[in-house]
Amino acid sequence: MELPKTLKDVIKSGEDILRKNNIENSAYDSFTLISDILNIDRSYYFLHENDEVLEAVYNEYINRIVRRASHEPLQHIIGYTEFWKYRFFVNEYVLVPRQDTETLVEEALKKIDRNSTVLDMCTGSGCILISIALETNFVKGIGVDISKEALVVANKNAELLKTKNVEFLESDLFEKLQGIFNDKFDIIVSNPPYIKTSVIEELTEEVRAHDPMMALDGHDDGLYFYETITAQAVDYIKAGGWLIYEIGYDQAEDVKEILIRCGFSNIEIVKDLTGHDRVALGQKLN
Repeated sequence: MELPKTLKDVIKSGEDILRKNNIENSAYDSFTLISDILNIDRSYYFLHENDEVLEAVYNEYINRIVRRASHEPLQHIIGYTEFWKYRFFVNEYVLVPRQDTETLVEEALKKIDRNSTVLDMCTGSGCILISIALETNFVKGIGVDISKEALVVANKNAELLKTKNVEFLESDLFEKLQGIFNDKFDIIVSNPPYIKTSVIEELTEEVRAHDPMMALDGHDDGLYFYETITAQAVDYIKAGGWLIYEIGYDQAEDVKEILIRCGFSNIEIVKDLTGHDRVALGQKLN
């Protein structure tokens, strides 16, 4: 069988392989995998689609196609993803940032100013805290995660994006926070694990097999981390400050109840671009 030689044919061959393996957006993924190797964009492609592809490039491309066909996330293969306005390094130790989470960033930015201090609980790749920091240049931000591997990713992203005034701390929620930052925070943001344990097996293979389980599993009812973080956050938020969560599409009423029970007021539920409940926030008044 003769191998495809032109850029156009190579991309088409990869697309066909991905489609046969039930990869959604096979055309996009095929183009992204070759464009990342060649460092080209669509404009370049349309001018050079009939150029011959070097054998070494083709071999690297096919290796990536095979990985993608096995449902390894595209972002793990190329090593980055786009989130908010920025490019973030990702790997198997962090959740790949989703567009839905940009709603959390958007709502946080409405509550934050240059004088704010911000805590990002369950920070993962650091994408939330870093995006907010780059937009506001706040006084100080701390990202907390229990995973050493995730914090390596977060620190790398902070370095790559030249982010000022942020640091990352290994801690089981608030356990090691005392003494690190001796004042309370204006804002606490969090995208905690919120998938019910029983539902994890129903997730797509890309998520179930490749995202870190500790970043997914919200225990039996999916509410464990909302309960735990909210109860403790009361002692770490200034009067007038806000606790802002990403939530699952069906968790708004439960999280709202938790916030109210723990003394938060002015509860807001915000929908994402698809119309699903995505963010819950409450204010500590005193």
